[in-house]
Amino acid sequence: MFFLDKINDLSFLIDNRLVVLIEHQSTINNNIPLRMLLYIAHIYEMIVNMKKIYQTKLVKIPMPEFIVLYNGINNYPDHSELKLSNAFKGVKGLKLAKTIPLELKVQVYNINQGHNSEILKKCETLDNYSFFIDKIREYQKDGFTLEKSFNDAIEYCIKNNILKDYLEKHGSEAYNMIFTEWNWDDALEVAREEGREDGIEEGMEKEKLLIAKNLLAKGSTPEFVYEITGLPMDEINGINI
Repeated sequence: MFFLDKINDLSFLIDNRLVVLIEHQSTINNNIPLRMLLYIAHIYEMIVNMKKIYQTKLVKIPMPEFIVLYNGINNYPDHSELKLSNAFKGVKGLKLAKTIPLELKVQVYNINQGHNSEILKKCETLDNYSFFIDKIREYQKDGFTLEKSFNDAIEYCIKNNILKDYLEKHGSEAYNMIFTEWNWDDALEVAREEGREDGIEEGMEKEKLLIAKNLLAKGSTPEFVYEITGLPMDEINGINI
């Protein structure tokens, strides 16, 4: 996950029968089921011959599974389930059939150290990644900056053969991802606090400005910032970073 509202991390086929969509999240976004619905529709468009859907013969498609891996700092259960139907308007109070006409379920797993140990044991890479993130936070608690904490965690993990090959080859890419992600979360939290203090409408505007400034500082184009925030282009171009 780089930006919560735009990017899906991974999708692939297993034995040509299962589409798995995995999102790595440091903040749980309740709109994930809706996003997954849009993603899977787009994926099916790419892997299915669209001409065949107008034929009478049934077109077979891979069965999807939707997974989110959570590694944020807030307390979160080992497992939870997010449903698309929670977003439907006017559902409460209605006598629904046993099955909702359109449903999509997302399984959320907490991969922080101390959670879902059985899952982590089955996937060494995921376990090592969880340890790496925990090591960064450990150094931060000791008062180090994010940059130093990150570099020290890389050095420690390489010395102890934890994600060694990946960190030696892609350490800078991992740093950019984590630094952007964690600063994105900080900007959102600051904006929410200001929103509570200054009023919802004004707070939302400040949130957009903080997000825009954060994106521009990380090298995003004004056009991309516009897509994310909806701020006027002249306002975006006038932001000092």
